[in-house]
Amino acid sequence: MYFYLKALHIIFIVTWFAGLFYMPRLFIYATEAGDKTEAEKNVLRAQFGIMMKRLWYGITWPSAVITLILGPVVMFMGGWHKTLLQQEGKWLLIKLVFVAFLYAYHFTLHKIVKEESRGVYRYTSQQLRIWNEVATIFLIAIVMLAVVKQALSFVWGLSGLIVLIAVLMMAIRVYKTIRKKNSG
Repeated sequence: MYFYLKALHIIFIVTWFAGLFYMPRLFIYATEAGDKTEAEKNVLRAQFGIMMKRLWYGITWPSAVITLILGPVVMFMGGWHKTLLQQEGKWLLIKLVFVAFLYAYHFTLHKIVKEESRGVYRYTSQQLRIWNEVATIFLIAIVMLAVVKQALSFVWGLSGLIVLIAVLMMAIRVYKTIRKKNSG
């Protein structure tokens, strides 16, 4: 039974992340629709609104809840809770901190979903592109901790995460430069 629950936990993590990755893209598209004619903007934003609602409430939220339920079940069934505060469980404690921050990120996306459903577009597409990469950073950190566990040096892991963030930010800047060049 443990392995079936663990498999389900992983499946719902994947579907949750699918939503976390795609929602900011929809935010970006809806924001950029504001640059279109009034008729185009209205049609696009209405369509993106439908897509956001279906993705957020039909896939992302249920997956986040099921992940949150199955995570502790798998942890307790696997006996990991016994090592949580010991040296060999340090990786799990750090992973759970990242998971808590991931849920905080989830709630920030929820706030944006609510705002955009009311027609409030507070962020630029550039800001949303940066925010879009946060889920990638959490995914890499959590998977590395879950797979590598004790063999992962905290210093090397943190260094790798910082390098990843720098590369992502540079890629976003390069993309912005290319977009400006191609539109001008």
